[in-house]
Amino acid sequence: MVGADTAWIIVATALVLFMTLPGLALFYGGLVRSRNVLSVFMHCYAIACLMSVLWLAVGYSIAFGEGNALWGGLEKAFLLGVTADDLAGTLPEVLFFAFQMTFAIITPALIVGAYVERVGFGFVLAFSGAWMLLCYAPVVHWIWGGGMLSDGGIFGAIGVRDFAGGLVVHETAGLAAIVVSVFLGPRGDKTKPPHNPGYVMIGASMLWVGWFGFNGGSQLAADGGAAMALTVTHISAATASLSWAMWERIKYGKASLVGIVTGTIAGLASITPASGFVGPVEALVIGAVAGVLCQEAVNVIRNLLKIDDTLDVFAVHGVGGVFGTIMIAVFGAGTWAAQLGGIAVVGIYTIVVTLLIVFAVKLIFPIRVSKDIEQEGLDLAIHGEQAYHPG
Repeated sequence: MVGADTAWIIVATALVLFMTLPGLALFYGGLVRSRNVLSVFMHCYAIACLMSVLWLAVGYSIAFGEGNALWGGLEKAFLLGVTADDLAGTLPEVLFFAFQMTFAIITPALIVGAYVERVGFGFVLAFSGAWMLLCYAPVVHWIWGGGMLSDGGIFGAIGVRDFAGGLVVHETAGLAAIVVSVFLGPRGDKTKPPHNPGYVMIGASMLWVGWFGFNGGSQLAADGGAAMALTVTHISAATASLSWAMWERIKYGKASLVGIVTGTIAGLASITPASGFVGPVEALVIGAVAGVLCQEAVNVIRNLLKIDDTLDVFAVHGVGGVFGTIMIAVFGAGTWAAQLGGIAVVGIYTIVVTLLIVFAVKLIFPIRVSKDIEQEGLDLAIHGEQAYHPG
């Protein structure tokens, strides 16, 4: 099965990169105003490039080096000493490195949705790079790299269960999104609708397809476990799409395209931590609840707390990822102490580290563009390009 495992993870790696480029870029790009769409594309693309280099340099080593319970150390920096013949389980280690690199790309890219239309480009790159290395990579080590939250760690023989990133990816990105949103403050004008719902649907569809690699690939083998993870991922996404649309119709009288595809992402985020531990019926339940829960979370963040997390990163990804992590304990596939404890440890660490990084980076790079640039749009003012030209 070694050859089959390798072939499947090569495909899964491509699928997860496809989630960011172009999936997430189109999903987020369609949700902003036309004068800012290229800035969103630029953020996603530049983050993908920078995270790739940083993951090679030290990120992979911090996450998956032998190190200790807190971090992996630097022995695998730049993959020095790793050859094409070295294995990580049944996979070539260079392939395992590449698969995990695509996760390190999409996680800081998810945060982009919180600060679009008003953030400085220098801040985006400096913050994303520092955050991936100081927040994301250590959390990966704790849960997936044999660190303190894994089996035999601080929660005992059965550690935190997070199959594909409910805590590692979605909770960390969601909480970081809230922190950055609070520091940035709201946009000057929040009234205009998404400029291209078609882009949003296309991007969400790409994310849905790519998520088969995200969750199915996390089995790290071409076997029945990967097939089940893929199947429950699809069921949760489909069910959450319908429950979001239904709840939107009940509350507002209409079910929107942007709404139903946002429900898709909520279902995907919610099933992610549980996808290796539940079956189709449990996935149906997770998706049905996620579509309503995450939609209500959007209302709480926007209308009650008045936080301009522009594209609802915390409400969809943060809440979804935490919900799915809790459901692992509900369905008996993990312990309550480990699941709730993991949520708390990762949450506190993420908030503290994100705060420190924001404070440090904004001393060097302006966190927010000027009011004139915000009104003109980041595309032309920052990048010298326009997505659409009259005539």
